[in-house]
Amino acid sequence: DHPDFAEYVDYDSTMAEKSMAPTDVVQYLLSTCATVDDVREAIDQILVVNVVEPVIGKTALYHLMVSDPSGEQIVIEWLQGKPKIFDAELGIITNAPTYDWHINNLRNYVNISPVACPDRNIGSINFSPLGFGSGMIGLPGDFTPPSRFIRAFAFSQTARATTDGPETIYELFRILDNFNVPLGPPEESEDEYINTSGMRSATLWTTAYDLTNKVIYYHTQHNRQVRKIDVGSLDFETIRDMQASPLDIVKEQNIEDRTPGKLKVSS
Repeated sequence: DHPDFAEYVDYDSTMAEKSMAPTDVVQYLLSTCATVDDVREAIDQILVVNVVEPVIGKTALYHLMVSDPSGEQIVIEWLQGKPKIFDAELGIITNAPTYDWHINNLRNYVNISPVACPDRNIGSINFSPLGFGSGMIGLPGDFTPPSRFIRAFAFSQTARATTDGPETIYELFRILDNFNVPLGPPEESEDEYINTSGMRSATLWTTAYDLTNKVIYYHTQHNRQVRKIDVGSLDFETIRDMQASPLDIVKEQNIEDRTPGKLKVSS
């Protein structure tokens, strides 16, 4: 979501063959591109045009981060009707404003460090940090996009080193747990089309991608058990039609009963 900043061109029937709605761009890129370099070329072959989405009553305003198995990453934003591509070496993205603004804003937080602040002696008094984490004093804790970008940078730069896909996924979900946005009172919503009935969080789902093994992992607002889709095992030559299934079969949390006498252990 890139509100107030994403801009697309109006539809021109003479350019129909290369025009598409914002909501079609992801499918277009995934079905035609294998690498980030492919995406750079493909983006220049299309026009993303204003198309009102019936569900929200307006054009969906997007920006994208694209990654490939080599580790190369880019951010694509549509500014003044044209795509602008940024190299995304940090591997993070939030929402508004523009990506380059977020990068410049990082300069306000160059003091952030995983290393604790040293003790200071002032006169005859020694002042030492109160507990662990003093190097992160000043890290913003709110849920605005600029603050989330700073936190994402800090947490990604201090992530533990991992050696395989599963361990990396564990670490990624640990980091992403810091970004669950509370639902808040319904009357505070600025978007009239949002129906919060049945919602438990403003973060509807959380997704992690293992690009090496081609596996998608996710959990949802209703069930934090991690589930996976093994894309690498699919035979796309035999899949002719688009398929869809709900993220949650049952919108309830899986809870294991560990009460003594109820736990069943299989031999």
